[in-house]
Amino acid sequence: MQREDEQINVWGARVHNLKNVDVVIPRNSLTVITGLSGSGKSSLAFDTIFAEGQRRYIETFSAYARNFLGNMERPDVDKITGLSPVISIEQKTTNKNPRSTVGTTTEIYDYLRLLYARAGTAYSYATGEKMVKYTEEKVIQMIQQDYAGKHIYILAPLVRQRKGHYRELFESMRRKGYLYVRVDGEIKEITQGMKVDRYKNHNIEVVIDKTAVQNKDNTRLVKSIQTAMKQGDGVITILDKDSGNAKNFSKRLMDPVSGIAYNDPAPNMFSFNSPEGACPHCKGLGIISEIDIKKVIPDDSTNIHDGAIVPLGKYKNQMIFWEIETILEKYDCKLKTPVKDIPHDALDEILYGSLEKVKVPKEKIHTNSDYFAEFNGVVKYLQDTMENDDSTIGQKWADQFMADVECPECHGQRLKKESLSYKIWDKNIAEVSNMDILELKDWLEHVEEHMEPQQKKIAVEILKEIRTRVNFLLEVGLEYLSLNRQSASLSGGESQRIRLATQIGSQLVNVLYILDEPSIGLHQRDNERLINSLKELRDLGNTVIVVEHDEDMMRAADWIIDVGPKAGRKGGEIVFQGTPAEMLKQDTITADYLNGKRKIEIPAHRRKGNGKSISLYGARGNNLKNVNVDFPLGELIVVTGVSGSGKSTLINETLQPILSQHFYRSLKKPMPYEHIEGIDNLDKVVNVDQSPIGRTPRSNPATYTGVFSDIR
Repeated sequence: MQREDEQINVWGARVHNLKNVDVVIPRNSLTVITGLSGSGKSSLAFDTIFAEGQRRYIETFSAYARNFLGNMERPDVDKITGLSPVISIEQKTTNKNPRSTVGTTTEIYDYLRLLYARAGTAYSYATGEKMVKYTEEKVIQMIQQDYAGKHIYILAPLVRQRKGHYRELFESMRRKGYLYVRVDGEIKEITQGMKVDRYKNHNIEVVIDKTAVQNKDNTRLVKSIQTAMKQGDGVITILDKDSGNAKNFSKRLMDPVSGIAYNDPAPNMFSFNSPEGACPHCKGLGIISEIDIKKVIPDDSTNIHDGAIVPLGKYKNQMIFWEIETILEKYDCKLKTPVKDIPHDALDEILYGSLEKVKVPKEKIHTNSDYFAEFNGVVKYLQDTMENDDSTIGQKWADQFMADVECPECHGQRLKKESLSYKIWDKNIAEVSNMDILELKDWLEHVEEHMEPQQKKIAVEILKEIRTRVNFLLEVGLEYLSLNRQSASLSGGESQRIRLATQIGSQLVNVLYILDEPSIGLHQRDNERLINSLKELRDLGNTVIVVEHDEDMMRAADWIIDVGPKAGRKGGEIVFQGTPAEMLKQDTITADYLNGKRKIEIPAHRRKGNGKSISLYGARGNNLKNVNVDFPLGELIVVTGVSGSGKSTLINETLQPILSQHFYRSLKKPMPYEHIEGIDNLDKVVNVDQSPIGRTPRSNPATYTGVFSDIR
């Protein structure tokens, strides 16, 4: 008999349909809880063992901390002994936040950020030159070498390629006692009230000193350079008086050609969830919402008078229509001219606004004089509506004309251009995040060969951490994902396996893990890898409980608990607990299927279908490679393939949204495809997925199915 501290004992569990059951689970083992759907497996694993483990953990907190967490109900059970801290890995924990990616969930991206901040090489985004960084002593030494015996100006840059009149800047420099500035390459004396053209880009440097470089006494040179560094925020420019050539030197990372300087790299500079690193245009999302002209004018054969511009509708006696009519008359068109016959320039003016004021004739508005109005265009009108109308109806109305497009500034890479200019082995952090995990493993194996000795020393520990985590992802069969894949786009099984890989990576010991059907959505090829990962978790010194129906998982378990005999009221009993070898000798429904006494028979006759079909051509969403598919109607169709092969993309992301748009005017956009045929052979589409059907406590199966209406 095992000692009590070597096993988890549950006595008298009565949660939901469990009938006062007693269970023994060996510690540091892989235990499978199996049985029919609805027999009480989850009630035992999650609602009893996990709930009690979590409650005990929360009880260890102070009363103050417990206030914020709320009290947890004690499950209906007599006694549980041998529990260790519990972690549950369920299927419904997918993160819908668009900022969450595979990289951030597994923490691999955090280590990558550290790697790029400490071992990355900076290049200029303007010229592609390698950035340089000097100490003050090095700068003085270089000036003495390069400009020996020459007359130089020591300048401190104040403005780089910025618009403005800079009157206050010149005045503040004058008050500090400086006499000259260099404006756009020309040295001028600072005068009172001096300013430059506010609508042009300027480069402005203040002249700190004019001197001749001599080797014997460099005290003046040192002082001037220190002052220039202070004034120019770590950057100075040396101008050769005779040749007129200027050269930049910096204490910060700087491009020696253009003078662009970067701040010292830090990990948050590579995070798209931090203002330090996120692209300012898309705020680190990689996509922006823009007005889609195809949705604003869906049919260019109609005219504006009859409602070709959908947001405006048909002609009304309103200012916006009078303004559009005035613009069209300028191009010899009318409101009744079909959109396709309107010149491109005129359409551009109508959509994006006119540069000069639009003159609306007095006859149209019935006034004494013509009316001059600024016309900002239909697109601006839509944007204003979105910004000013907070109502749900207003937002929904404007949303139908929007489309998500790749951010034009970062091209979907989510980061500032400075952050994307740091490279290791010719790749920036976004390019590395775009690799699938298998490619990333290969890159990590060879990346040290392409580093300098100093970088190698810094990177060795960080790379070790990244490699172990990447290997865990490979072990759970996720080699096809990339680090920048959004968590919201993962299936339940994928997100559960990512959390599993993260847990293995955290190297915790003496923890009780409870998993909910981790093999769902997993191809048989990947099942063995998953089982090995669970065994690895067990071998670290943890207890692993898996709620599962999968035959391979049952046979690989150390201990099996079979809940049954049937479901609901007829379940809730423990019909067997023991080793898989003992299980095969039993007479339960599960054992019968494992023994081969019962099996799912292959049908003798197949349905013929109704002879009609739906044909989808040129589907190319995510990883689909321009595929053409025929779906025969009136039959049961199974779409299969290894995990990540593109099944969900084809059906859930392409076919279903096309049908929903056609039948119900759904706003969800299908993935890219050429065209579809045979849609007339259907009259509706119903999507049955795993999402919960109702959140309200008043909802039950009778109200949801509508049976209650008949009963009443």
